[in-house]
Amino acid sequence: MNTRNLWSVLPVVTGLVCGLLTGCDSTGVLDGGTRMVVGTTDDVLATDPASGYDPGSWLLFDNVFQTLLSFPKGGTEPRPEAAENCSFTDTRAQVYRCVLKDGLVFSNGDPLTAQDVKFSFDRVRRIDDAGGPAVMFTGIESVRTPDDKTVVFRLKTPDATFPSKIASGAGSIVDHRRYPANELLKDGRAVGSGPYRLDSFSSGKAVLSVNERYKGTARIRNSGVTLRLFHGDQEALKRALLDHGVDIAFRGFDARDIADMQTHEIRKDVDVVEGDSAEIQHLVFNLDDPVAGKLAVRRAVAFLLDREALVRGVYHDTALPLYSVVPSGLAGHNTAFFDAYGPRPSREKAARVLHLAGITDKVRLTLWSTPARYGPATDREVEAIAAQLNASGLFDADVRSVPFSRYEKDVADGKYGVYVKGWVPDYPDADNFIAPFFGKGSVLGNHYANNTLTDVLIPRTATQSDRAAGAHDFDRIQRIVAGDVPVLPLWQGKQYAVTRADVGGIEYCLDASTVFRFWELWRR
Repeated sequence: MNTRNLWSVLPVVTGLVCGLLTGCDSTGVLDGGTRMVVGTTDDVLATDPASGYDPGSWLLFDNVFQTLLSFPKGGTEPRPEAAENCSFTDTRAQVYRCVLKDGLVFSNGDPLTAQDVKFSFDRVRRIDDAGGPAVMFTGIESVRTPDDKTVVFRLKTPDATFPSKIASGAGSIVDHRRYPANELLKDGRAVGSGPYRLDSFSSGKAVLSVNERYKGTARIRNSGVTLRLFHGDQEALKRALLDHGVDIAFRGFDARDIADMQTHEIRKDVDVVEGDSAEIQHLVFNLDDPVAGKLAVRRAVAFLLDREALVRGVYHDTALPLYSVVPSGLAGHNTAFFDAYGPRPSREKAARVLHLAGITDKVRLTLWSTPARYGPATDREVEAIAAQLNASGLFDADVRSVPFSRYEKDVADGKYGVYVKGWVPDYPDADNFIAPFFGKGSVLGNHYANNTLTDVLIPRTATQSDRAAGAHDFDRIQRIVAGDVPVLPLWQGKQYAVTRADVGGIEYCLDASTVFRFWELWRR
């Protein structure tokens, strides 16, 4: 999976606490409520947490399985969930200890102990499925269980983001009696200790009922959820919403659909709810390319890019201009590109930087995209960027679009000079927008290297368990990237859900954590 402003969807008053509600028991289950139907165009590629590493699968995991820690609604700081408490026990963020809550059980009645936690993490790493999240835990050296309630993780190197990693879907805890240790569970079932049980799963839907044995922080406001899968068919999802076949449509509509629903008479029947997102998109420069590899060319593009026109014309204001590699709303964010290249495009500054580098002819560039991966708007996006560059008279830019399978291979082979890369974070921390891109083994494949980043700043931020303490280093990292321009941040997404008018609670499902909380949904 490849997360911002303050949580705009959250009201000031967050609602009554459980203690003031009738029908709330110690398991966190509220009596009453009705079954909700959620529709999505995503696929659920796995029901086994050792394999799933996609938005659809994590949508299921977040609601069926527990993790030691979880992200509270509207927050990016993980808090105890299956654990009573967790903390680093050293000063280098290399030994992490969790103590479990009393009385935890799986949905099938089996007790959940430290043995299950160790088994779950060891299993993910041992299976190392190509489509799974094992990559997130390569830094684990060992997992020990001093007793039935205590788990101790020893890391190979300091990693202050480890709490966020284990709070994600990758940290799902499974029953060691039910799951094979060395291979994936093949029957499509799931046994977890989360708010819901998975009753059935097929290519078209997943049926979840309330897990009466659940003991955690969630307060469940419905009697169950049916997740309908539309496999990329946006029109079918839209029809189902209008025909009352689904109550909530999530991750199913492109920018034009959302803009239309916000202004059309259809608004009388449905509500369009906007939330924050840490999804981002970059224009990436291959530094080995004879043209894009020139710093003056990259800086000239930065001076000419009009992000506001881009998000207005292509994304119909369903995204926000992004001026740094860390999204707004996350600790460590700054506006490095805004500060370096100005609030508005400048042909004069672009021409000057090219002239000082001895570049007098029009710069020829090809911008590459793959709508199969990033959506049809991506083609319109690169066309708009090319038009902005060409309007300056300084560039002769064209665009090319290819299938995703070819795109990834060509990027790895260094065939593209300029290309688009999107990113959906695994966890809401500045590190997840920096280390994968600018650390060792970059996922961008653009041959950018900066020793100050890889040898000093990124490793140092990894030792700071107090994430606010890394603000200076994160600021410096972003300003170095803005000066070198290996990527050009384009936009930061918003999340949208479209609901029937009688649905409540959706505002608590859309935030930077990317956790869609089924338990918050209810019918008015």
